[in-house]
Amino acid sequence: MTKDLNKKLVLGILFIFPLLVYLFFASGKNNFAKLPILTERVNELPKGYLGEKIKLKNKITILGYWGGDLKNKKAEALNLNEKIYKRFYQFDDFQFVFFVDTFQIKQVQELKNELVKGVGTDISRWNFLHTTLENMKTHFSSLKTPFLLDESGNTPYVFIIDKDLSLRGRNDDEDSGTLYAFDARSVAQINKKMIDDVKVILAEYRLALKIYNSEREK
Repeated sequence: MTKDLNKKLVLGILFIFPLLVYLFFASGKNNFAKLPILTERVNELPKGYLGEKIKLKNKITILGYWGGDLKNKKAEALNLNEKIYKRFYQFDDFQFVFFVDTFQIKQVQELKNELVKGVGTDISRWNFLHTTLENMKTHFSSLKTPFLLDESGNTPYVFIIDKDLSLRGRNDDEDSGTLYAFDARSVAQINKKMIDDVKVILAEYRLALKIYNSEREK
């Protein structure tokens, strides 16, 4: 009995302790805490104009709305690609999703070419959902944030959506109080806040998976 208990304790430490240490050093002011849920029941994605069947459920998603404004999105895309995507895209169930206008097919391809230029980034988890402005606005409203889309369906802000269709962010941000999203134009905000928050939510799910697997082995 004692031997079995000791074995379980050792396994628990081996599984959980490294994740707790990782979370402590990775999460900044969010040490050991889950990233707060700011909005529950965000809408699932509509079917895309080109037949895309991209889903938010069971994915950790960086979600954006670029509408018909891709010609002005190169800098934002490169910021997110360099600072967030390249760092985290190899994690299971992690993805980028951006709403774009139905007619932005050529512009999306041009943007993808920019993303892979030079180092040949694997952009298989960059997803573009071609849809109508009405669909963009409907979905955006389900986030329940203080932001607005412009007339083309664009915003520079990107959002973290968890596997259960909840918007994650900060409810004690030192600058804004509640941090619903991250400004993709700002390398400083991405470096200072977004990287930390993505680390926190990924560590949260990894820890939950380790605990689940440990329980199954008992």
